[in-house]
Amino acid sequence: MESARKSTTRVFLSAGEASGDLHGSHLVRAIRAKDPAVRISCLGGPRLRQAGAEVLVDNRQLSVVGLFEVVRHAKLIYQAYQKIKQHLLATRPQVVVLIDFPDFNLLLARVARLVGSRVFYYISPQVWAWRKGRVRIIRRLVDEMAVILPFEADFYASCGMQVSYVGHPLLDVIESSPGADRGPGQYRPKDAEFLLGLLPGSRLGEAHKFLPLLLDAAEKIRERMASVAFIIPVAISLDPELIQAEADKRKLPLQVVSGDTHAVLRACDLIITASGTVTLEAAILGTPMIIIYQVSNFTYHAGRHLIRVKQVGLPNLIAGRCVAPELLQQDANAPAIAARAVELLRHPEQLQRQKEDLAGIRSRLGEPGVASRVADLVLAQCAASTSGS
Repeated sequence: MESARKSTTRVFLSAGEASGDLHGSHLVRAIRAKDPAVRISCLGGPRLRQAGAEVLVDNRQLSVVGLFEVVRHAKLIYQAYQKIKQHLLATRPQVVVLIDFPDFNLLLARVARLVGSRVFYYISPQVWAWRKGRVRIIRRLVDEMAVILPFEADFYASCGMQVSYVGHPLLDVIESSPGADRGPGQYRPKDAEFLLGLLPGSRLGEAHKFLPLLLDAAEKIRERMASVAFIIPVAISLDPELIQAEADKRKLPLQVVSGDTHAVLRACDLIITASGTVTLEAAILGTPMIIIYQVSNFTYHAGRHLIRVKQVGLPNLIAGRCVAPELLQQDANAPAIAARAVELLRHPEQLQRQKEDLAGIRSRLGEPGVASRVADLVLAQCAASTSGS
């Protein structure tokens, strides 16, 4: 039994959020295409399960944001950590792949070291943006990094780490998404001059917080521009019926669409979106956006002295300047959001300028084939672990 366990190539993958579930699923498929015998277990969600990984813990129970929110979910997080720890002790995988989600994943990295697994970090913690001191922990615990933003490779290499720039995995996701050949008119009502997307985030907590805010803003936009229609593309991690129930409370020309986010983004003239991975999806597709976000006052005041960047939206971080407007904390209120949206819709030259800036961001994200490149790196780590090198 012991020799059979050692001869089996095992990988544990930790994806604590919806975006990690998405990118992890592409990685799992790429690994299995290259070596079908690899056994992959994970902290993940529905996409990783569909890709053939054994989901040990469902990540939807861990998708929280901020210090206060983490405290409220401490019991669930601890239970998940203990379950995964026992799994790693029992199976001793050759490689533990960590995808973003740093506070939890760096705890797992310590366990991986304890059981003799190699640690591969895919999609870097944004230590270059805040809490830079964590890089010392990462250097001690992580064998290799695969980074997805062009400036991250130089940052980690300067810290003495083994690092590869692989390009951004959203290039694979968008290239393979359904509806790429469809025209932008699919979701546009015939009587609407503009179609405006409302994206409250992929976590349940975000949706509860931001959907009412976005709907309030939509009502104010509609008061000033009767030619605007609205659409909500629902993230796979959310229940569309809950989103629809909230939307039905408002008298708005509004569609709720599930499972077709990229086609919706292509159709929209503008989106208002919570900060997150979807902002980069919109950038790749060339859809202008307004980025919003709020955390609890406790989280904001506790963490603001640790933040090293002026913007939070991924397109703005990559551009090094404010390409898409950001409304954060107290500025993320319905009147301010509506005013900025109306300004953009009434000035098409501003929308065009943002589209041109977004095209420049797309050109800096590498080439498709990211999952395959990362799979090669993971399997090389598996081989090195097996050979003892």
